[in-house]
Amino acid sequence: MTEADDPDRRHAEKMVRRKQVQDAEVASKTITSKGLLMVNTGPGKGKSTASFGLVLRALGHGWRIGVVQFVKGAWHTGERKALERFSDLVEWHTMGEGFTWETQDRQRDIAAAAKAWDMARKLMNDASIRLLVLDELNIALRYDYLPLPDVLAALADRRDDLNIVVTGRNAKPQLIAIADLVTEMALVKHHFAAGVKAQAGIEF
Repeated sequence: MTEADDPDRRHAEKMVRRKQVQDAEVASKTITSKGLLMVNTGPGKGKSTASFGLVLRALGHGWRIGVVQFVKGAWHTGERKALERFSDLVEWHTMGEGFTWETQDRQRDIAAAAKAWDMARKLMNDASIRLLVLDELNIALRYDYLPLPDVLAALADRRDDLNIVVTGRNAKPQLIAIADLVTEMALVKHHFAAGVKAQAGIEF
């Protein structure tokens, strides 16, 4: 076998070139720390799940976390039960009364969203909070439960060291425009379509 035909050698040479490109890319980044505005949106499953994975990572670094759940009612979710064990680091507020098709009362939904947003603003002003999850805020914005310009202004004017994650389908284009990181969960296949109901440990 010639050197040109040696797959291990070709792979090693390819990885040397790849490392050079990767190292140059990393070296070009000069901002070492920045509070990020992150948006998890899209029709696929996993938007809130991903945000709570980030919470777990931040807890590993000793960060204080705030969670405000819009729309969602007082569900007994696995993530809430687990994070209650970190009560010294996690401040959790479930402030929705259920999805709009459950309440069927727009004024009631608007009032609940306003209370949740007031709590979100309070946590944004708490200098000890490093990560704030605004779960399903996109839903509240989609149905115009909150004034979009006010929300955008507050998010854009966040503290330099505050990271915020906004979840929910149908993120507003204006929110996407000011975000630092946007992830769209694509729906490829979902077991619900095959008749499988929401399950503890998977959906909640």
